[in-house]
Amino acid sequence: MIFPFPHAFPADAVERAVPDAASARALGGDRMARLESVLGARRAELAPQLALGEGAHTLLARTEDAIRVGYARLALRHGQWGEDVHAYHNEGHILDILGDRIGRVITVHGIHALGLRDWCALGLFAACHDLRQRETAEYAAGVGANERASIEETLRILDAVGFSSDDEMRIGLDLMIAGSTFDARPAPGGAAFNPAELVQSGGALAAKLDTKLDKHRPGWRDDVRIVHAHDLALLAADLDTANVAEPFARFASSARNLCLEREMLCRRDLDAGDSAMPVLGFLTDGQDRFFFDLHRFNSTLGRETFQDAKSGNAPRVKSLGMGLRARLAVGGMPASGRDVLAAYDTVVARIAPAATARA
Repeated sequence: MIFPFPHAFPADAVERAVPDAASARALGGDRMARLESVLGARRAELAPQLALGEGAHTLLARTEDAIRVGYARLALRHGQWGEDVHAYHNEGHILDILGDRIGRVITVHGIHALGLRDWCALGLFAACHDLRQRETAEYAAGVGANERASIEETLRILDAVGFSSDDEMRIGLDLMIAGSTFDARPAPGGAAFNPAELVQSGGALAAKLDTKLDKHRPGWRDDVRIVHAHDLALLAADLDTANVAEPFARFASSARNLCLEREMLCRRDLDAGDSAMPVLGFLTDGQDRFFFDLHRFNSTLGRETFQDAKSGNAPRVKSLGMGLRARLAVGGMPASGRDVLAAYDTVVARIAPAATARA
């Protein structure tokens, strides 16, 4: 691993239940259809690069198998195949990045904007960067525990599907997943806290990866593999947060799902009074801070692909926050988080009447 972390996150029951691509297919069955459709479409887009020979086909086949494993494990841990359902960090998030967002980069810049190995690395990032979501909150070099656990599991997946122990893919994924950490700071003074409360308190680590590497991996700029991995990490972080550039109703839906996930992790009942202010704060001041202050596109490809669409959403995000506050000001203090969500859905529908905010 690039950063000097101790290996501390062994395989869990889900990893043991889905050790390889064959088990992922067997477990998923027809539920893998959406993923297989995305993989098939990407395979067709990559056809010009697959003409490079047998090695290219082997690389893509191993990548697809690793993606299947990551998809099945996340669906089983936190998606529709299991019981600990997370509203945002689930297999749908994989498809958003793997399909729509990477696909948008290809549409805008063409398939030759990156080499086959880089497209494969980004696909693996999509499938594996959020594998673990329930680790005890702690960080090292700014990298969160969930991300470090996901890195370790991803490297084991690469072993399982046949990547060699010295494959550069490992370096790229190590740094890409580390860079996807979204503020892993502990509470001031070391007080106990729920990490879900910090989801909007800082930006992606990718923007500061160079300074982290300077501190923890001196001389990294002389290693072309790490330099390239750093470039990929910037693009990967842009893909991870490019919901800001999606059609407004989809952006609003993703914010809603992230809010639902946070409330679940904080163990707050949406029908109880103590959820009203956290939900309102998340969907108003929190979204404004994330969209306008914290979020930045870090890579040239990411910025050129998504910035215009994000800029187009900016006035709608402002309207959403003001509209939600105004609606609740007229109706009085909401009784619960669910009341806030109902008002949010109404305001979103007025701003984007052709779509619904509900996931």
